[in-house]
Amino acid sequence: MWAGTVDARAFEFEQVVGDIQTLNEWAQGGRLEVTAISLAAYPLVQDRYVLLPHGASFGSGYGPVVVGRTRFSRDELRQVEIAVPGENTTAFLVLKMALGGPFPCRPMPFDRILDEVRSGGCDAGLVIHEGQLTFESIGLEKSLDLGEWWLLETGLPLPLGVNVARRDLGDETLRELSEVLLESIEAGLEHRDQARQYAMQFARGLDDETADRFIDMYVNDLTCSYGEEGRQAVEELLRRAESIGAYAEPVQVEFVE
Repeated sequence: MWAGTVDARAFEFEQVVGDIQTLNEWAQGGRLEVTAISLAAYPLVQDRYVLLPHGASFGSGYGPVVVGRTRFSRDELRQVEIAVPGENTTAFLVLKMALGGPFPCRPMPFDRILDEVRSGGCDAGLVIHEGQLTFESIGLEKSLDLGEWWLLETGLPLPLGVNVARRDLGDETLRELSEVLLESIEAGLEHRDQARQYAMQFARGLDDETADRFIDMYVNDLTCSYGEEGRQAVEELLRRAESIGAYAEPVQVEFVE
């Protein structure tokens, strides 16, 4: 576990690093016992996985942004091609809600989107992760912040990424696993500087200050526990997704308790 400060009990953990769209696709085959996925992908794997009650990423009034070499209106965004970080991502789902219908898009790895937009290969790009903080430094402009839009629509934080565990581990194992993972999150928060230095190896060239800003955005009280507000946000997002026909089967939100 993190920095060796948490008792892993009977568990052995192997870290597997992948971009979010890859993890979403792997989850559909049940490849990993515990994984991060997009909340938008959860209904596609709900028969295999159950939500862990911690470790989620919420944007409180901020979130993925649509950027371009020039600023586009909402109507214009429905007409231009937008590079998106995968069709199973929450960012893509919420953008469909915000634009109110289909729009030209091109899926690509999230870390290629800024360069694709800057070079003119795509008119606009839906940016996640640290790109939300760095797009202005390469001369791009923001057209739409999905976290702002969601907050105005619902008054709730925007749930983006979630952690899930495979149902076939069994109820008792799932509960104990959840406890260990929560202890690991709490250890990271308690030893913030050490945790940040560890995370920097995955930061794709970010400087310390920008990385610290990004951590502040997405590691907070809701990371330790969804709480009532967080669970309400999850239910609301997936309810709205169902209303636009995003899923073939009814969505059943279930947490490890």
